[in-house]
Amino acid sequence: MVSRAVKAGAGGRGAGVKGARRPEVRLPSLEPYEGGELEPDGDYDGLLFSELDLVGQDGGGARFMDCALTGCAVDETRLHHARVLDCVLTGMRGVGTDLGAATFRDVEVVDARLGGVQLHGAVLERVVFRGGKIDYLNLREARIRDVVFEGCVLVEPDFGGARLERVEFVDCVLKGADFSGVSLTDVDLRRAAEVSFARGVDRLAGAVISPAQLLDLAGVFAAEVGVRVVGVEV
Repeated sequence: MVSRAVKAGAGGRGAGVKGARRPEVRLPSLEPYEGGELEPDGDYDGLLFSELDLVGQDGGGARFMDCALTGCAVDETRLHHARVLDCVLTGMRGVGTDLGAATFRDVEVVDARLGGVQLHGAVLERVVFRGGKIDYLNLREARIRDVVFEGCVLVEPDFGGARLERVEFVDCVLKGADFSGVSLTDVDLRRAAEVSFARGVDRLAGAVISPAQLLDLAGVFAAEVGVRVVGVEV
């Protein structure tokens, strides 16, 4: 394993916002994985999973360390309680992947195309999601620390009850997000390309938004406190 965390850019310092610590994963020389189907509680170290069909397989409780998963299909793949450490996941695609209560630490997720991913109760620390599109991401009750969503599209992500600390949304689209019951500390939304909320706008204490975003969300904030915005007839 060779990895180290690096500080994010200066985007948040001027407003007293602590930036996320990004992972910098440096993988060792990898061996191609040729072990057949994933196994529950399996131990995978220093392996390359390339263009594999992992659909419907059960790797619950498995540990992946210093691995690269590239172009793999993960429809309905069960990875509940899996530990993904110092890994790069590129071009993952699938629907209904079960990563509930998983641990992601020092991980880069690049150009994912996923739908209905279950990450409820997961622990994410020093993780970057870069590019790609994830629909209906379930992060309920997750602990999310030092995580960056960069250049990706998140459609109706559910952060209900999650704890977010030092999380940045950079050049990404956040559509119809559910922030019900969240706890936020140093969450920076200012550089997001688009932000909209389905629920939980009353829980944004601890987040930072830009003046332009404030104008865009003015109607939502007004509705939250029961204010009606009505033009004056002349």
